[in-house]
Amino acid sequence: MKKFTYKSSGVDIGQANAFVRAIQKSVTATKTSKGPKGHGAFGAAFALDIRKYRHPVLVSSTDGVGTKLLLAKTLNKHDTVGIDLVAMNVNDILCAGARPLFFLDYIACGKLNVHVLKSVVKGIAAGCRQAGCALVGGETAEMPGMYRKEDYDLAGFAVGVVEKDKFIDGSRIAAGDRVIGLASSGLHSNGYSLVRKVFSLKSQRLLARELLTPTRIYVQEILALLEHVRIKGIAHITGGAFYEKLTKVLPPGLCFDIDKRSWPVLNIFQKVQKKGRINESEMFRTFNMGIGLALVVADRDVARVKKFFKTRGIPAYLIGKVIRHNKKKIILKGLR
Repeated sequence: MKKFTYKSSGVDIGQANAFVRAIQKSVTATKTSKGPKGHGAFGAAFALDIRKYRHPVLVSSTDGVGTKLLLAKTLNKHDTVGIDLVAMNVNDILCAGARPLFFLDYIACGKLNVHVLKSVVKGIAAGCRQAGCALVGGETAEMPGMYRKEDYDLAGFAVGVVEKDKFIDGSRIAAGDRVIGLASSGLHSNGYSLVRKVFSLKSQRLLARELLTPTRIYVQEILALLEHVRIKGIAHITGGAFYEKLTKVLPPGLCFDIDKRSWPVLNIFQKVQKKGRINESEMFRTFNMGIGLALVVADRDVARVKKFFKTRGIPAYLIGKVIRHNKKKIILKGLR
């Protein structure tokens, strides 16, 4: 009678242990706090210095990278999607004005490929360093019954902190406020199911550099700006884009009046639109169109905010204003 082992079923615990050892250096490089020492813990620990806060509020987010992973697999380039994973989470909690504290990842795969997943974790660690947060732990699940041998999926979880009286929720937004858009680095991590339909494998390979450019992380710049300027609302332009994500921060009775001609649309979006014959309203509902993060500030702060980002090399555009409107949440001018 045949004897079975976990390894014969497709799960190699020895390989998993080797992977953990291989990524240890990348993980250690992100350490930001002096947490409890020791081995054998089943949960990740992070020491929060509460002396820095009067009324701390914890803000959390969980997200993935989506089908951009399929593109990474097709192009055999895995060192940037880890940055995307961190960005999708830390940019979200940043919208509340929160400073990211720590990050955890979850990797599921059909067969643990140390070389590939080591590149992924290297990217995750790089993203954590950009965001100033610690990669405190994670889970790697080898599931041959769920995934094909070469497939893997990513999910992330981030926790940040903000003072209660500095929590940003959009409630202070008023008519007359202005909207400043911060340039994205490209597609970021949304719309890739459509992108993969539009472009052939040959075109995907030719556009590999543009398609796999990692999501921009805005943490350090926004936290520095908050020391000088009151930001009334922050929107991370991801899935749903302008029609859903931007309008999420608006109080009732207000509307964003956005002029899409006020910033340059990156070339990659023009290529997607032309090749796919996609109408503009669909583009602005699916993609960030060159604006990765939108800030709502008082009119008197616009010049200071634009100057701030100019010194830090991030293009910032005055893209619209807040108006009163009882029926609409957004008016997009310049659509064809």
